[in-house]
Amino acid sequence: MIGVVVLGSTGSVGESTLDVIARHPQRFRLMGIAANTNATKLARQIRTWRPPYAALADARAVGELESLLGDAGAGTRVLAGAGALEELAVLPEAHCVMAAIVGAAGLRSTLAAAHAGKRLLLANKESLVMAGRLLLAEVSASGATLLPIDSEHNAIFQCLPPGAQTGVAPAGVTRVMLTASGGPFRDTPIEALADVTPEAACAHPNWVMGRKISVDSATLMNKGLELIEACLLFGLSPTQVQILVHPQSIVHSLVQYADGSVLAQLGAPDMRTPIAHALAWPERIDSGVESLDLLKAGRLDFRAPDTDKFRCLALAQAAARAGGLHPVVLNAANEVAVEAFLERRLNFPGIAAVIEAVVERGTGGAIGGLEDVLAADAESRVRARERIVGMTRSAAVRGAHA
Repeated sequence: MIGVVVLGSTGSVGESTLDVIARHPQRFRLMGIAANTNATKLARQIRTWRPPYAALADARAVGELESLLGDAGAGTRVLAGAGALEELAVLPEAHCVMAAIVGAAGLRSTLAAAHAGKRLLLANKESLVMAGRLLLAEVSASGATLLPIDSEHNAIFQCLPPGAQTGVAPAGVTRVMLTASGGPFRDTPIEALADVTPEAACAHPNWVMGRKISVDSATLMNKGLELIEACLLFGLSPTQVQILVHPQSIVHSLVQYADGSVLAQLGAPDMRTPIAHALAWPERIDSGVESLDLLKAGRLDFRAPDTDKFRCLALAQAAARAGGLHPVVLNAANEVAVEAFLERRLNFPGIAAVIEAVVERGTGGAIGGLEDVLAADAESRVRARERIVGMTRSAAVRGAHA
């Protein structure tokens, strides 16, 4: 039995992970589940799974969780607060940790799992974007195994030569190609983007995802973050990572070799495929995903992304080239801007405008340690919020004079 901890169990990746685990009760045992604030869904999962441990990062939600559970939670030890996720990440009973907490909130627990030498299933791309070198150093020092869960990076991993090492350029690989669906606004005229709603941005045409990552997909920032992630995971330069818009989301990524060969991983757009691959690697197990029918799919299309229309991708590409703390600044500004958009305090083009303004003021510099990352993250969030307030005031003044 392999003990598994799922950090971010109430999100889409977490729920998909639980679905795969449920298909193999003789192989995996769920040791712990954790959420940030969603006490209602976490309570349902505790009732269903009866795990030994559960955690809520938001200590204020613990009372609600205990009230919802009643006697049903008697067999589960509930942890709460800032360090709760890290406690679950290093449980001795857990061999495998799914890191699926969204955003910077998942950084410390991801680092903790790597430090503890776990099999780390990494769905929290922000951990690599913010502190990639630190995370890879922890993996190397502890002997942990890092397996990517993003469908694109998992696809690349599956297409690499045997013996490829995390963070080291694979022998013979000249380029990787990350595919992007293009999101719900792929064919929307640029002049119409100012009026799109959060509901429209979250209505992804191919994938079922959380609200934040859905907006990132709509702006193509998700692909920009994945570019930074790919450079770190596979030891590549930004010039070796190409972005392709592929509306069908069937080819999840491609790897080009020096001899001219191009290997691709194909499958239905369902996160259970990379999750099952990483849980059982190097073996293969049933994921519950329907087999791909290429005759039914009919065609596979590819085109270049429009970085004038989707400025977030261009900003991420620039951050990847700059390195150091620049990706930290980019990610922090993006998280704040996306939150403002979802709360209707910022329009869709405003997301890129806020990020660009914050990045231009960012000091950059090298990463000496985790404290540098956290300081740059905090400072950039303050600047992003200030920028949003300024934009809101300017809009109000223009409206008053209209």
